[in-house]
Amino acid sequence: MADLSQALLVSTPQGLAGRLLRDGGTYLFSFDPAASPAAAPALGMPLRARPYEHPSLHPVFQMNLPEGFVLEQLRNRLAKTSGLDPLLLLSIVGAQAPIGRLSFSLEGQAAAADMPQGERLAELLSTRGSKDLFARLVDQYILRSGASGVQPKVLVPELPETRASIFTPELIVKSGLGEYPGLAINEFVCMSIAQRAGIPVPEFHLSNDGELFVMRRFDRPPDGRVLGFEDMLVLAGRDAAQKYEGSYGLLLKLLRLYCSPQHLPAARAQLFDMVALSCMLGNGDAHMKNFGVLYDDVQGEVRMAPAYDIVCTRLYLPDDNLALALAGNRGFFTARLDLLDFGHSCDMPKAQIKARIVQLAQVVLQTLQDLAPVAARLPGLSSTLAQEAKRYLGTFDRKD
Repeated sequence: MADLSQALLVSTPQGLAGRLLRDGGTYLFSFDPAASPAAAPALGMPLRARPYEHPSLHPVFQMNLPEGFVLEQLRNRLAKTSGLDPLLLLSIVGAQAPIGRLSFSLEGQAAAADMPQGERLAELLSTRGSKDLFARLVDQYILRSGASGVQPKVLVPELPETRASIFTPELIVKSGLGEYPGLAINEFVCMSIAQRAGIPVPEFHLSNDGELFVMRRFDRPPDGRVLGFEDMLVLAGRDAAQKYEGSYGLLLKLLRLYCSPQHLPAARAQLFDMVALSCMLGNGDAHMKNFGVLYDDVQGEVRMAPAYDIVCTRLYLPDDNLALALAGNRGFFTARLDLLDFGHSCDMPKAQIKARIVQLAQVVLQTLQDLAPVAARLPGLSSTLAQEAKRYLGTFDRKD
């Protein structure tokens, strides 16, 4: 018999979606009898009478489970009380500010407490001793940080500019801590390159001491909407442990399947740019969870989400490879030519592919020059990125 005492209510801005519970070794999601089609929890889970069964949490619900540093912090906080049961974790981190449009609460449980007061962006960026600040943010906001990824991060409500504002912006605050020195600088430089290349990115900042990377949530636009977000792993119907399985060609297929026709050309071009930059920047962590789509509700328009989580992993792991296969390979060296095949799959003419790769490499070099004082704070970053960009120019910026 199903353990109804552990049932979670799954809600959306379009109303109550249904109930999620565990029955033995199986997870079941059943729509509420009054749920509308627009309240479906995921693009791949349309309204139906029959429950959706999955041997583990359904991928769209797994997306809000914490990983790595955040999970360890929650384990320390909750081990003596509720443990790490996935449904209970979802009810805690998914009650206030989960990524995307879903929220979770235990059936029969009182509504979540009021949101913490929040932080001012200017103070986050200017405070000396960001490591101590990050420790305070974790202590204060860890129970509302329903964000996946192994990097230390915390979801922080931002104090609105005026008291009359009814919308509270949300920030994602990241720190490399001691494991990856200079990671905030690394991400700031790489994200700046993406931004200057014309790739859509959220607003982002680097703290004055270079210890914190702060990004505005792109699923919470300034007009107060709560957008649906699904990463590619969810669209593929796969579990979180499979994020490194597959290829960039699979991402392209998923975009063709789920993106609205009017947004597909831009999505294809953005995917090519993101993959090409991942190769050029030595980003070995561009896995399936680091690409996604956005929408207002499952019946509305679907478009590709902005780029995020772009870093040079080869700075820390010199022998790192691509997170996913590109034209059947994962090596950064072979990627220079494999990008031609991938660009062709993205419906780009050969001359356009080469021209865009050259342009991206030039943006890398120009950005490194413009941000030289920042990049110099992380030894090896500029030389690593510049060397690879010059290799791409040597391969493609020539007369054939």
